[in-house]
Amino acid sequence: MVTRFVPRVLGALLLCLAVLVAGCSSGDTGGDAPAWARGMATVQADRLPAEARQTLRRIDDGGPFPYWKDGTVFGNFERELPRQKRGYYHEYTVRTPGERDRGARRIVTGSDDEVYYTDDHYASFKAVLR
Repeated sequence: MVTRFVPRVLGALLLCLAVLVAGCSSGDTGGDAPAWARGMATVQADRLPAEARQTLRRIDDGGPFPYWKDGTVFGNFERELPRQKRGYYHEYTVRTPGERDRGARRIVTGSDDEVYYTDDHYASFKAVLR
């Protein structure tokens, strides 16, 4: 009796694990994502933190921006984003509640309307799908 029960439980656990892993994927939408976002983790704009959505609205409106570095050239020195010529990317601060300075969250835009979000000070990025 026990020998029949173990494979069933193991099979059920493996199925649950497979469902969990699929549900926690990087968000890479493969063929559904624009070419610039393929192969990257993605996030829908409406799933960003409220402060990031507010920063996106400011970018769309052309300002005003609360931080002096907003709109400055992002150098991509970490090489987490596709390589482009200097001046292609610009960065904007996403306010972090409780932080006294700029915090770690940013939105980086590309000259061809790409939008990227980082919440770990450029260590990783997600392509923002709008």
